[in-house]
Amino acid sequence: MNTEKIIEKLYENAEASRGELEFLIDGRNEETAQKLSALARRRALENFGNKIYVRGLIEISSFCKNDCLYCGIRRSNGKAQRYRLTKDEILECCREGYGLGFRTFVLQGGEDAFFTDDVTAGIVASIRAGFPDCAITLSLGERSRESYEKLFRAGANRYLLRHETATPEHYAKLHPKELSLENRMECLRALKEIGFQTGCGFMVGSPFQTTADIVNDLMFIKSFSPQMVGIGPFIPHHDTPFADKPAGAAELTVFLLSVVRLMNPKVLLPATTALGTIEDGGRERGVLAGCNVVMPNLSPLSVRKKYMLYDNKLSTGEEAAEARAALERRMEKIGYRVVTERGDYKD
Repeated sequence: MNTEKIIEKLYENAEASRGELEFLIDGRNEETAQKLSALARRRALENFGNKIYVRGLIEISSFCKNDCLYCGIRRSNGKAQRYRLTKDEILECCREGYGLGFRTFVLQGGEDAFFTDDVTAGIVASIRAGFPDCAITLSLGERSRESYEKLFRAGANRYLLRHETATPEHYAKLHPKELSLENRMECLRALKEIGFQTGCGFMVGSPFQTTADIVNDLMFIKSFSPQMVGIGPFIPHHDTPFADKPAGAAELTVFLLSVVRLMNPKVLLPATTALGTIEDGGRERGVLAGCNVVMPNLSPLSVRKKYMLYDNKLSTGEEAAEARAALERRMEKIGYRVVTERGDYKD
């Protein structure tokens, strides 16, 4: 196989075979990474110009019924700091964000039984009524189809549900027995069918991950054709069973972001907080590799340190929504501009 031809094929046709992707990933070097990044950046510029869409992230609860082995807010972590925001607190975050120029709000949290369908739909409806020109994105885990339908009717537009890994055996090594990849995929299918702009994604360098697993992820994303893809490096948390596992590499994360951009040219692709956490300037590096979304934190300052999914998570400084001017300067330095737009997916 020839690396140059695989990259050209990715750019021209937005596809590659399983074997070609494995060859590309295992044989990558700085030269191929730079070429891939340049082409991914070109493709993003063709579809979005130099616009960077911002999403205001509101972390509504650190309670979670699940016990995923990698997550700092897992159920059995007795040292986790638990909190949940009230409806009024969430709406205040939206008011502050709107004033800062955000036109998408992302409500993210653990799978918290307090946020029933009625409670969550009521919050969504209040945001929709108060901010009719904004997009509402939810990232609240696995729920029933009926629940998703109710939230969609209440006014939610988008739903992020990272699949984490598309390999069943690998999924079982990262999650407790009561969770299954089959159900996760069923949730994703239901979200798309209901009409949500749907996002999936995976961790790079998660424990036990192989190149074949990564290729499974890339092939799944291509076939599922989501509107959003969230990819970030695995970062261990000191109070989880994976505390001693090595973190994923920024280098491989950025490489795969470029592959995702070329295979899915119009997808909304965030440069994640995890990437910014693991490498100074990681978010800019992600943008230069084809990303077009960033998600600063709008959560109340009093809780930001409590929503700790992994160690050293950035939540203040230029990760914070209040520092939007600093974020704009950083993006301008690399030739991009932060825009006040919803940034919806366009077919």
